[in-house]
Amino acid sequence: MSDDDGKALTKIQTLEGMAAAAERVRAEGRTIALAHGTFDLLHMGHVRHLQAAARHGDVLFVTVTCDAGVNKGPGRPVFTEQLRAEMLAALGCVECVAVNPEATAVNVIQCVKPDVYIKGSDYANPDDDITGKIRDERDAVESHGGRIEFTDDITFSSSTLINRYLDVFDPVLREYLDRKQNDAVEEEIDRLTAEIAGYRVLIVGDSIIDEYNYVFPMGKSPKENMIATRYRDSEVFAGGVAAAANHIAEFCESVEILTAVGDDGYEDLTRKSLKPNVWLHAITRPGKPTTRKARYIDDSYMRKLFEVYHMDDTPMEGEQERRLVDEIERRAGDFDLVIVTDFGHGLITSRVIDALSRSAKFLAVNCQSNSANHGYNLITKYDRADYICIDAPEARLAVADKYADTESVVTELLPARIDCPNFVVTHGKHGCIAWKRGGKAAKVPAFTKTVVDTVGAGDAFFAVTAPMVAAGARMETAGFVGNAAGAMKVGIVGHRQSIEKVSLLKFIRTLLK
Repeated sequence: MSDDDGKALTKIQTLEGMAAAAERVRAEGRTIALAHGTFDLLHMGHVRHLQAAARHGDVLFVTVTCDAGVNKGPGRPVFTEQLRAEMLAALGCVECVAVNPEATAVNVIQCVKPDVYIKGSDYANPDDDITGKIRDERDAVESHGGRIEFTDDITFSSSTLINRYLDVFDPVLREYLDRKQNDAVEEEIDRLTAEIAGYRVLIVGDSIIDEYNYVFPMGKSPKENMIATRYRDSEVFAGGVAAAANHIAEFCESVEILTAVGDDGYEDLTRKSLKPNVWLHAITRPGKPTTRKARYIDDSYMRKLFEVYHMDDTPMEGEQERRLVDEIERRAGDFDLVIVTDFGHGLITSRVIDALSRSAKFLAVNCQSNSANHGYNLITKYDRADYICIDAPEARLAVADKYADTESVVTELLPARIDCPNFVVTHGKHGCIAWKRGGKAAKVPAFTKTVVDTVGAGDAFFAVTAPMVAAGARMETAGFVGNAAGAMKVGIVGHRQSIEKVSLLKFIRTLLK
């Protein structure tokens, strides 16, 4: 290591160390300028910005967003927080560098108390900041007598440079994204997001508890043909309709759930998992369990070994079915749209489907095939819908055709069986095909190849896109947004968190740079 390298590394401090350094600088009567950002790929625009920032104070302190706080989608940041800090520390105009453990700079400002907080000119209009953080940061600076300044020099985008020159996208995706830059898709998504913000949504679907049991495989049992494992830990999530409702709640004003639960105590867990603008209306089925899917996972690589279903999927009937039908008929028309997450676990009967078809202003349906219902829960049990979103195997089962190309299934075979003007068929790593009656099918490639956990990815796709389709989105745009949501969801274990609106919009903007 050269002397210059060693000197640069001494500039890197903890946030507490930076705060102490700030106290010493102030005691000497010198002023502090503070800059904050991701700085994922240091380029000339960053250098000019930091040089300009340094002119606003006697010393320049810089903080970088921690890896966990970078909301720019899968694969970002390209460079770790330590490497990004080292790159900044190598600049002569920078006095001190720290990694911010939080996603906003407010805590940094409160610790350092800079005389001047510096941002680029793209933050000069606070309405252009989709996170809304610039207002909080301005308030934090001014609360201790500082001010905010905006540099106005040549600008580049790290995201643009990374997308184009670091081969983060395969050629097919790169070509597709290049075409979309001239398609006004970002403006359409902004318009749709604003329009659905006031929507009231009713979601009807099966309650599911997703249990993750993390184990360490010890090898084959010497006396039995089975794998022995050692238990390590477990997590329990509210999945199914509750997980979908939480995704929707990020984008819409209010969400109400109609579902059924067992008398086993899992209703409380579900209620505690919901966002503040989600309300649960649950019918209890005495003597029956809430569907619980217990997965056993090698936690070294998140490899699922097997799963056990705890369930009773006999169709709901009698008084319980009547209550659900009455509630749908009485209230569905009050909502901007009704979303159905049909996992085939006994909630959605033919009477329930009839009530949904008659009562919903806009009906969006996701009807799943899974290990418990394979071949028995087909989308064709619905006569009509306004938007249908299923995966390719489910679509093929519905049309009883194993070999037809997927585009024909979407544009010809499915519409011949169901009265629905809007279809999306998802296809995992191949992306999705979106189609609107009277138009051409649009193929949207997948936006990531990095997968941690696929559970709930299709539900996230459907939940985020359904309100947008109801608001008149072009189907290709719905596919684009859905693929972005799916790409984010496969990076999340189970339902540890839902798709956040700001994170999704930032990811979409990153894709389109």
